[in-house]
Amino acid sequence: MSENAPILLWLRRDLRLSDHPALKAACDTGRPVIPVFIHDAQVARLGAAPKFRLGLGVEHFAERLQGKDSRLILRRADKALDALEALIEETGATSVYWTRQYDPDAVERDSAIKQTLKDRGIDARSFGGHLMFEPWTVETKQGGYYKVYTPFWRAVKDRAVETPLDRPDSIRAPDTWPASDDLADWNMAGAMQRGADIVRPFVQLGEDAAQSRLGAFLAHKVEDYDTTRDLPGVDGTSCLSENLSLGEISAHQCWHAGQRALQEGKKGAETFLKELVWREFAYHLMHHTPRITHANWREEWDSFPWNEDERLAEVKAWKQGRTGVPFVDAAMREMYVTGRMHNRGRMIVASYLTKHLMCHWKIGQKWFEDCLIDWDPASNAMGWQWSAGSGPDATPYFRVFNPVTQLDKFDKNRDYAGRWIAEGHSDPHEDALKYFAAIPQRWNMAPDDEYPDAIVKPSAGRQRALDAYENRDF
Repeated sequence: MSENAPILLWLRRDLRLSDHPALKAACDTGRPVIPVFIHDAQVARLGAAPKFRLGLGVEHFAERLQGKDSRLILRRADKALDALEALIEETGATSVYWTRQYDPDAVERDSAIKQTLKDRGIDARSFGGHLMFEPWTVETKQGGYYKVYTPFWRAVKDRAVETPLDRPDSIRAPDTWPASDDLADWNMAGAMQRGADIVRPFVQLGEDAAQSRLGAFLAHKVEDYDTTRDLPGVDGTSCLSENLSLGEISAHQCWHAGQRALQEGKKGAETFLKELVWREFAYHLMHHTPRITHANWREEWDSFPWNEDERLAEVKAWKQGRTGVPFVDAAMREMYVTGRMHNRGRMIVASYLTKHLMCHWKIGQKWFEDCLIDWDPASNAMGWQWSAGSGPDATPYFRVFNPVTQLDKFDKNRDYAGRWIAEGHSDPHEDALKYFAAIPQRWNMAPDDEYPDAIVKPSAGRQRALDAYENRDF
């Protein structure tokens, strides 16, 4: 293989320079490296907020590469293989490297591409880097996969995690760069409409911002993380899901930093490590049971009579944050303004939709896919099914969160509700007002509207769910 034949580095959800195994391997060859991002059918199918955030991430990473005297080549093609083959022809590249993805569509695409390229004599290699452990490397003593989180945690908590790799000193450029699309022509923020300008200030973009976020969390917040992570009105979480979703920081980096905090005696550090492993568990399940992304993980739930009609008035009220239940509405509005939602809020809105409103978890999964800048295929799927009771490691399906008592417990002073709900307040919080600037005008909502009565009262919704569960054979 010629030492001057370029390597195509196909970038996806790995927008960083440090701890990047595929990039490191390519640079270590001493050959020219051509970083590439492809807008294929899977990118085209992304929801509004994830696509918007991905566009920002790609733009930022392109700037980072320029600082390394490199470039990011952009190509658009319905099939990623077509773009790669065109670039191979144009550049004389003899190798294509990429970081693995694990959702079923990506696995199918990447497997076919690897085989096709190898058949053509192209050196096609996939690398880890998105996860701490490859999903197929964690097994029970019987040789199967873990279906419950706690045993999974016990199996991996003392396992060696690879030391993060340094960023390369240099990235050798090719003699001639291939042509690149203009990112602006892709209009990645188009579906966000006027909401893009509202969400943008809440984005913490890129590798340096992610590292600063991690450092600040471990320096100032992790000590009390056991408690503060459940308080939506308190800035007590790492917020790293946004950066992890696009690989602007690696799980390896977060794990080793968390371990150092644990060794320093910071008592919340183990809980942080458990949250990182919760993410790993979601990918473990998606690898072994891909149906979790689109069907009930527990097949006995297939006959459960959830409503699947998104046109239902109750579903519309849930999406708009107009259920009349403050915890639910505050969380839904937070998501629309910031592109993220506090984890306690995610549990409450998911429970309310699937249990109080008796609506299918797929409706919520789809809405989150459209609204979250930290959207992650594995975590989103597992989170919704966990809350609905149809997934693995679920709380008992008959446990129905009361969103009123949950607010009393975790937002006693109503800091969270007050920040995100404007109606009924003479001087609403500025973030509550931003919601009305972000939403579609056709929703016809205004901050001086009357706050609605609950569309389903918590006690009535709970009883309706319990009655439905009692009549099913689980």
